[in-house]
Amino acid sequence: MKGICRRSIVGLFIATLIVAFAFSPQFRHIYGLPPHMRVIEGETALFTVNFPLTVTVDDGKNEAVRLQSPLSAFSLSRPVSLESVNRGKATVDFKLLGLIPVRTVEVDVLPSLKIVPGGHSIGVVLHSQGVIVVGISPVLSTNDQYVTPAKDGGIVVGDVMLSINGNPVQSDAQVAELIDESGRNKQPIDVLIKRGDNRLHVSLTPVLCKDTKRYRIGLYVRDSAAGVGTLTFFEPQSQNYGALGHVITDSDTNQPIDCNQGKIVLATVSGIQHGKRGQPGEKIGVFIEESQLLGDIKKNTPFGIYGNLNTPIENNLYPEALPVASMSQIQTGEAEILTVVDGQTIEKFSIEIQKVNYQEAPEGKGLVIKVTDPRLLDKTGGIVQGMSGSPIIQNGRVIGAVTHVFVHDPTRGYGTFIDWMLMESGLIPPKNKQTAYKLFSYQKQAELLIS
Repeated sequence: MKGICRRSIVGLFIATLIVAFAFSPQFRHIYGLPPHMRVIEGETALFTVNFPLTVTVDDGKNEAVRLQSPLSAFSLSRPVSLESVNRGKATVDFKLLGLIPVRTVEVDVLPSLKIVPGGHSIGVVLHSQGVIVVGISPVLSTNDQYVTPAKDGGIVVGDVMLSINGNPVQSDAQVAELIDESGRNKQPIDVLIKRGDNRLHVSLTPVLCKDTKRYRIGLYVRDSAAGVGTLTFFEPQSQNYGALGHVITDSDTNQPIDCNQGKIVLATVSGIQHGKRGQPGEKIGVFIEESQLLGDIKKNTPFGIYGNLNTPIENNLYPEALPVASMSQIQTGEAEILTVVDGQTIEKFSIEIQKVNYQEAPEGKGLVIKVTDPRLLDKTGGIVQGMSGSPIIQNGRVIGAVTHVFVHDPTRGYGTFIDWMLMESGLIPPKNKQTAYKLFSYQKQAELLIS
């Protein structure tokens, strides 16, 4: 009986210990690690592992990572460093008492990479593939009746008109001309529409407008978007660049714009509209020599715009390329951003990283940041529109870019990890071919994109 009682007490003690550990901050931190991590060759990840937790590494014969200060089940509290040594893969196992699995993390070690941080103010001109339907406009017919041929035919705001009667369309003027020509010839028009991932044909009959004396179908369309943002980085050898840190959407439809013919040019900041609670501020920018191409735009993605620079540029604050840091290296605390608030001068401003949201798949809002620099607060009130893409640097490494501002608190906002921007640029390989992006709901989110 005594033996049974003793075993029951020991079992109860172990169960209590496990339950207590499950609610400890250390357990929540370890369990909060993503199941897959990507680290740069030469980086070191640090953990503090307390009894009854152990950690082991299995990387086959590749020696992709090296575990310093490995723990036994009876170590009370010791720091553990996971050093990436060679390119390859490894599995890190965290267990209770060396027996019960708590968390398994797959680690991919990527080649080291250096990029030149940006901070430059840039003008962005993006031409869509086709023209975007941004509104419905009733047509006053010669019978004094208002009609809406396009709406009645099923066209909705957000659709992209790709062609009319087989002719690819690239401007609003071209659309108007093709519609009027078909109307005068008493012919219907065949419109190829892109709606999301689908394409469909719509047949419409133009109506003669009593006011304009032209044939119309009752739509407002737009063929391009323009604005001011910030360059995040460029790679000095390939001249690949990344900017903005978030997708460019149409201002009326909130739909991402398919990139067709886009460009970036240098811009100067001529003024600042101060941000305040409930009303984010804005950089007032002017394009410099819009005809002089700084670079092209090949991709408009959830993590910014990407392309190649045509004109050499420099960053006087960081003339040499800096190493990048993966999300596993980012710490809460002090950091800095680079941006322009006057003219074309790139300046360095202090911020605080308040939270790091480790992410398994590419998505935004990886960092929560707060502006702490008195100069920037006095000049702008915090994060303002046009600051999107400003590179974030911590401990001499590029870690991400500013992307959003909190509407209720312009001193705070979100940033995206440099991992995802480098992946979009093609400078590091994608996680896998099936990676799906979590697109943002721009109309419903509480934050404001700051393009």
